Amino acid sequence: MNNPLDRGASSAPPVLGEGCTQRYDPQALTAEDGTEFAGAAELWRQLQQDEQPPTNSEKQK
Repeated sequence: MNNPLDRGASSAPPVLGEGCTQRYDPQALTAEDGTEFAGAAELWRQLQQDEQPPTNSEKQK
């Protein structure tokens, strides 16, 4: 049986930059890192539509 106090085997991918500009290195990311999100563009469009301010005709209702 494994010791429950042992450290995990996972580690973060390599990063670029420092401080506020630090980000994961896109060249080092793989499908195993969970970087594939085929629906990202559609989700972004939906979120942008949800944030649109109401038009004048919608305000009068």
